[in-house]
Amino acid sequence: MDKRQDPQSREERLAAKLRENLHRRKAQARALGTIGCTTASDTAASIAENDSGSLPNAAPES
Repeated sequence: MDKRQDPQSREERLAAKLRENLHRRKAQARALGTIGCTTASDTAASIAENDSGSLPNAAPES
């Protein structure tokens, strides 16, 4: 099998993966409700509401 690939097909594959990733991240952001934030303070406030700043307690091992 030839290891070298056509650069155009590789670029096309990478572009498609980037588009998929962008769509997925936008959907995640919409689910979190952070898409509509217009300023850094709005974003920080949204993050503060969703994150207590502490790590969850791990279940004790027996």
